Amino acid sequence: MMPNTSLNADCLCGGVRIEISGRIGPLVYCHCSRCRKASGTAFGANADVRRKYWKIVAGEDLIREFESSPGVFRGFCSRCGSPIYSRRPDAPDVYRLRLGLLNDDPGRRSLAHFWVGSKATWFEITDALPQFAAGPAEHEEELAAIFKGR
Repeated sequence: MMPNTSLNADCLCGGVRIEISGRIGPLVYCHCSRCRKASGTAFGANADVRRKYWKIVAGEDLIREFESSPGVFRGFCSRCGSPIYSRRPDAPDVYRLRLGLLNDDPGRRSLAHFWVGSKATWFEITDALPQFAAGPAEHEEELAAIFKGR
């Protein structure tokens, strides 16, 4: 499956619309408590997008940000509440897109489940994807092996 390099995304009310003109990063499922609370579900489905590929075509004035932890800002639509992205000032060239906004198939599938050490007790992971107790930074060697196999 070839990754889609032209994607459209919008929030629930359609007020915020985004065009992505390049390949998005690996798709991951994050089970940390912040992603669960921000999404209102068992996990967040996210992928990094380089800023040069990211264009807000409508609704930039609707986006508000919340600093959910030191140095992590979560953008959301102020009209409908849809989560849009997260960003870090220490990585200014990357947005982490909330994949539920996509209207197109990105041509990629999830790489792994992260932060399963804090996943919702009521949710059972039933797929065969690798599961990591913490985040990507804590599992660099294991992830390198996964990337090598893809």
